[in-house]
Amino acid sequence: MRNIGKIKSLSKKTTLKSVTTKCVDETNEGQRVDNYLIGQLKRIPKSHIYQLVRSGQVRVNSKRINASYKLQLNDTIRIPPVRIEEDSFSNLKCISKSRLISLDILFQDDALLIINKPAGMAVHGGSGISLGVIEQLRTQHPDWKFLELVHRLDRETSGVLLLAKKRKALVDLHRQIREGSVEKRYYALVKGKWINIRQNVKLLLSKYVTTDGERRVAVVNKSRADKGVDSHTIFNLKKSWNDFTLLEAELKTGRTHQIRVHLAYLGFPIAGDDKYGDFSFNKQLARNKREIVLSRMFLHAFKTEITHPLSGKRMIIEAPLAKDLQAFINELDDRLT
Repeated sequence: MRNIGKIKSLSKKTTLKSVTTKCVDETNEGQRVDNYLIGQLKRIPKSHIYQLVRSGQVRVNSKRINASYKLQLNDTIRIPPVRIEEDSFSNLKCISKSRLISLDILFQDDALLIINKPAGMAVHGGSGISLGVIEQLRTQHPDWKFLELVHRLDRETSGVLLLAKKRKALVDLHRQIREGSVEKRYYALVKGKWINIRQNVKLLLSKYVTTDGERRVAVVNKSRADKGVDSHTIFNLKKSWNDFTLLEAELKTGRTHQIRVHLAYLGFPIAGDDKYGDFSFNKQLARNKREIVLSRMFLHAFKTEITHPLSGKRMIIEAPLAKDLQAFINELDDRLT
């Protein structure tokens, strides 16, 4: 009798996923087997997947393996039969073409896809968001065997976003990020008159969850260094107006909400930032009394420099400032003339 992995459910109907055999190609070469299975069995709890591996029901080349095994080219993977709730499938709705938006492609080849992400679009679904950049692209290109985010941008942040179309590219770009060879530059418009032409900001940051369940980041006092992680941003002064300053932010580390938290802590919140900004000031920016309103956070990833993971050539990718942000800058300039 076959040993069938079961998932407890209140649903009476289940779909039996039969034994499948997969052959590893270059798309999954070098990937840990547990991560591979998580991708293959997306509606199965991770704890159950690990149980399948420990019990020997998952086999590679007819042999037992542990969860950390790294797949080799042409490995044969046996995935055991698993019961999946039928309701899980019924809740999955097809993404209609009317929900898809046009994405500005900055660069594309067999290994990379680089887009100018629009503000207001999450990079992936979750937390009440059903459609993100990655979901849309996978829907539009079902023939692509592999597509993963190299990094993330906040939902309201526009600009350069890297995606890998090959696992080798993803692994190499993650290595570049760890080693600090990826350069990222952002434009941020802040409230107030910034003085220093160039300023290094190094702070300890810690994540926490609010009573409403929102994830936030806060600066940690040096006396509690064990509670935080290092973060480093270099800010360069680009242009000043009476109430605003345009800064270029150069990331030296890539912590969650790093630029936003650094600037808020220094007393120069980003205009339109709804998490760490000046809320009354933001309301004034969004009022129709102004000729041009600012209805979102002014943060734009305008330049990224990487080494191409396959060719080894150094690349500089730039995304023009989003139209709504450029219009606001133009209005500030007009006030000075």
